[in-house]
Amino acid sequence: MDVNEANLQLGVIGNGSFGALVDARGRVVWGCLPAFDGDPAFCALLSPRVHEGGDFGVELEDFSHAEQAYLPNTAMLRTVLHDSRGGSLEILDFAPRWKQNSRVYRPVSIVRRIVPLSGSPRIRLLVRPLADWGARAPEHTWGSNHMRWLLPGFTLRLTTDAPVRFVRDSLPFTLTHRLHLVLGPDEPLNRSIAGYVEEAAGRTQEYWREWVRYLSIPLEWQEAVIRSAITLKLCQYEDSGAIIAAMTTSIPEAPGTSRNWDYRYCWLRDAAFVVRALNRLGATRSMEEFLRYIFNIATTDGSLQPLYGIGFEDRLDEHEVESLAGYRGMGPVRRGNLAWVQKQHDVYGSVVLASTQLFFDQRLVDPGDAHTFARLEPLGERAFALYDVPDAGLWEFRGRAEVHTYTAAMCWAACDRLAKIAVRLGLDERAGHWRTRADTIRQATLTRAWRPEVGHFSASFESHYLDASLLLLSDLGFVAANDPRFVSTVEAIGRELRHRDGMFRYVAPDDFGTPETSFTICTFWYIDALAAIGRMDQARDLFERVLAHRNHLGLLSEDMSFEDGQGWGNFPQTYSHVGLIIAATRLSRSWQEAS
Repeated sequence: MDVNEANLQLGVIGNGSFGALVDARGRVVWGCLPAFDGDPAFCALLSPRVHEGGDFGVELEDFSHAEQAYLPNTAMLRTVLHDSRGGSLEILDFAPRWKQNSRVYRPVSIVRRIVPLSGSPRIRLLVRPLADWGARAPEHTWGSNHMRWLLPGFTLRLTTDAPVRFVRDSLPFTLTHRLHLVLGPDEPLNRSIAGYVEEAAGRTQEYWREWVRYLSIPLEWQEAVIRSAITLKLCQYEDSGAIIAAMTTSIPEAPGTSRNWDYRYCWLRDAAFVVRALNRLGATRSMEEFLRYIFNIATTDGSLQPLYGIGFEDRLDEHEVESLAGYRGMGPVRRGNLAWVQKQHDVYGSVVLASTQLFFDQRLVDPGDAHTFARLEPLGERAFALYDVPDAGLWEFRGRAEVHTYTAAMCWAACDRLAKIAVRLGLDERAGHWRTRADTIRQATLTRAWRPEVGHFSASFESHYLDASLLLLSDLGFVAANDPRFVSTVEAIGRELRHRDGMFRYVAPDDFGTPETSFTICTFWYIDALAAIGRMDQARDLFERVLAHRNHLGLLSEDMSFEDGQGWGNFPQTYSHVGLIIAATRLSRSWQEAS
């Protein structure tokens, strides 16, 4: 499939302060400034209605085709553009990141290097940020080697060794030598721009390769796992420790559907999955930073919302943005997410699970202690109080509430892990307290969620339908993988929810009709469950087929079309990359086998 025609053929660059999406021709088409939840100065991805632009690109005259790849083991993206006359050029895009002065240097900055490779390519430099969600072109000024755009709450500055008039007026010119562009805060660059860009490229490349070097990756599918790990790291906002669900808003789950949401916030559940996946690879710093975020939003009574803003905001009011037509014109575009008002009781288990390794990993400089444990206990109390109280569930149903089996299992996990932590800390009385509560939840859930007449667990205590979250019961330790009840549930899900190379979350209609696309993490959950019950060959075969549906850079969105495997939903989706990592580590042959 031509990458210029396929869906969501985008690359991601970032550095823990912000992120941007680059299309297959090297055009920045999405980027919120100065952070993930900010105004999208680059919003071309969602089709501005009034003003042309919302992008940062290099337009090649007589364009023929493009190639694109990451520099190995980095978040640095290389795009090669070709014209039909034999001309070609290379674009290197990255966000600076390296260790400096006992901290990580990670400015809100896109660095771009353009190098002629062959022939006489003629280009235009397009730097066209928009303001107020694409509603207006911002005021701008220019100087001898820079331009400035006055964005809401942020002044964007481009410093370049290209003639400023070429940028200001989008004039076409022949590229004869290297050009360097640094887009970021309104701070003068008091040194050679070429020297800065070359140094930044070298140090950023060195940072990422060193970070990857210390990952505990599986023997097989190393490239896929490494790319997923880097992508997950790019989705953590390091100022607060929040982990966003995705960098975008309003990319629909299927063509023409109104199922589109703003994912630029921190869902505690999704973030906990990210932490657990990175922990498996030995990248534990994300866990420590996320727990710093959790302790900043924790209330005295232990109550938690499903999601918060990256700056600890607890109100994320949802409304439609009229100035953007939507991805491929498929609106509406939404800002904010109404899920913040929902009750999703599994979040308590999510946070405790994300915290557990803190008490057992002896590599950590600041491991969990009795004080940290005491801060987690209110979450366990909430889990025990709410495990059999109806909620919206992890699928965030807006029109109904039930006692979801996954929610109950996660509440059990909160109490179970608190019991294990208490044992680790030698707190015998607390260990007994939490073990009793965990056993109570488990017995009630096994009784109320099992459906002997159909031979599988149900999605909720009140229903008989299946959903893909039941595939996690073994991974959570709630039931053994060889428990006949779990095996039969996995088999039933395979019959009812699998379609071609993907899995539905559920097939029962919800508030917005019947789902149309495969929810990618559910497919990985199914693969993992197949391996757990001993169907390794089936699991490996399906895993390979799903990997083939990643985009040209190895990235995944939230959903996939059953018909052609194209990506839909917000991008890049942390959930999906978590699923890939977990499945790969389960399925891979061991390093011992290789040696």
